[in-house]
Amino acid sequence: MQYCTRCCYPSNHPLNITFDSEGVCSGCRIHEEKDTLNWARRRESLKALVNAYRNRSGSGYDCIVPVSGARDSYFIVHTVRKDLGLNPLLVSYNKHYNTRRGHRNLAYLRTMFDLDIYTQVINPLTVKKITQESLKLRGSLYWHVLAGQTVWPVQVAVRHKIPLIIWGHHQGLDQVGMFSHTDEVEMSRKYRKEHDLMGLEAEDLLSLSDELGEEDLQAYFYPHDKEIANVGVRGIYLGNYMRWDTKRQHEDMIQRYGYETAVQQRTFDNYNDVDCIHYNGLHDYIKFLKFGYGKISDHVSREIRFGRLTREEGISIVSSYQNKKPNDLELFLKWSNLSEGELFGLVDKHRDFRVWSLRPDGQWFLKHSVAEVLMPENQKKHVIASREECKFHITPSRSPEAREDEYVLIDRGYVDSFPVAS
Repeated sequence: MQYCTRCCYPSNHPLNITFDSEGVCSGCRIHEEKDTLNWARRRESLKALVNAYRNRSGSGYDCIVPVSGARDSYFIVHTVRKDLGLNPLLVSYNKHYNTRRGHRNLAYLRTMFDLDIYTQVINPLTVKKITQESLKLRGSLYWHVLAGQTVWPVQVAVRHKIPLIIWGHHQGLDQVGMFSHTDEVEMSRKYRKEHDLMGLEAEDLLSLSDELGEEDLQAYFYPHDKEIANVGVRGIYLGNYMRWDTKRQHEDMIQRYGYETAVQQRTFDNYNDVDCIHYNGLHDYIKFLKFGYGKISDHVSREIRFGRLTREEGISIVSSYQNKKPNDLELFLKWSNLSEGELFGLVDKHRDFRVWSLRPDGQWFLKHSVAEVLMPENQKKHVIASREECKFHITPSRSPEAREDEYVLIDRGYVDSFPVAS
């Protein structure tokens, strides 16, 4: 197994990472553009692009912005509303594994910016059936979330004839350097299927499963190409036009709007994904069991590239987090009607044998880890020195008495008093 000589990514990254002759990965090389591109010029290009879509829908909305109670939703809405001066329709897919904190973040977001929001909530029994099948076929409890989050905004765009969808950043670009920022790639059905959905669209799930019917998956069907063409739907990524730095962006949103953060189980990044009980818990642990690395490697690699961690520090952090057992396992088992043995039996079928091996006694062991790979002396020159502190802050909870030990499907979506949006 090869590991990048600059960050901590392995060669079995599911988004297909490559390495140059110096052992530096494609993600690190594309990241170098963040310090060389003329971002002021690119922002002007963005403004010119979106100006052509002002109120073209006839509905009063200039664009659609997919949001949740976490990630970069606050920053995206702030940019669209305050910097670009657009009137967006917010669109949100309910992931079912919601935290109360995520509901609060989303409620404050739409209230402070005084925006309309369309939220899709699928029948929990249907979500359970789909999740049981996606675990069998892909070892994933998150397929329905990825599918819903990437199709619901497109469905709304077609239905209400709002052609422009504004997304945050492209993970294929940010993580593995699949594209250059200057390619200005846009959201596509092809990328969604091959990477976001692990090659499994709703139609594929329907044909492969004996347990699901068309009525179960109707909400996840992507609009027909003709429908998209008739409206002229396109999805752009802000990360192609702005120097995307999720840590700094979140800290700006904390100061401006009081975005709530929270300690996460399997990573030091307390800013992203605070709206989901499982994302940095069981979901990430399953990722580790499949590929031999988890979100901690994603976050460490990102911070190394920004010069906030050294590679040596990053490797130490990976070692301290990647084997942690999640404390949300029992909650998922109770909800899914699976035993622990049944769940991990399904996951084991999707292990990557390049990094995992099965002993004669039936125990799995990790054959390769970034912590165990010695870097040749001639490649150490590619390591980035740490330039600033890598510290993630924990904000006070707006509801300190609230517990985060159960799914909260629906909560109050509006608040009565809030900081003034600036």
